[in-house]
Order: sequence, then structure tokens, then C-alpha cells
Amino acid sequence: MPREVTLLPRHWDWLNEQPGGASAALRRLVDAARKGNVGQDARRRAQEVAHRVLSVLAGNLPAYEEALRAVYADDHARFEGLTQAWPIDIRTYILARVRAVPSTESETTTPD
Repeated sequence: MPREVTLLPRHWDWLNEQPGGASAALRRLVDAARKGNVGQDARRRAQEVAHRVLSVLAGNLPAYEEALRAVYADDHARFEGLTQAWPIDIRTYILARVRAVPSTESETTTPD
């Protein structure tokens, strides 16, 4: 399925000078970015899951917004403190989702 990519003329000039042309160069760039961002991508996806779960199950509970900020700040201790008053079943389920978010310290890239 073809898609449109908008680039400046200098970008197209550089891409067209690359071995294999623009399409091959773009594929290589995308592959390199995917490999280089494995940890960041996994963290972002896990945060999005935690955010959706929090929004649906706890959106009206006390300290929801601060708890959500704690998730994005990688502050699990603060999150646990803010959610002490939440119903235990919701809190337990959400804590599992939050703990599944890789910390910024554990982000690594995979070797080729």
C-alpha cells in the first residue's frame, strides 16, 4: 500500500544519492531507528497500556491525575502512595500494569 512522504528537496537529493535509491535508504533508516529504539518503544507501549487501564478503571478516583503523572515519571513509590485509597481489586490490577512499564534505567538496545 503506497503512502505519501513529504520531504524537502534537500532530503530527496540526499536520499536519491544513497545506494539503492530513496526507498532502500528509507528502509535502512527505519530499520536502524527501530533497532535503536527498542527500549523506548517498549516503554511507550507499556505506558500507553497503563494509561488506558488507569483511565477506564480509575479515571474518577481520587488522585487519578497525579497517579498518572507518577506513571510517566517512573515514580512507582509515589504511584503506590497516591493509590492507597483506591479499591483493592482495581489498585492491584493497575499496579501490575504499572510495574510492567520498563524503567528508564532498564532501556537497552539489542545488538545486531
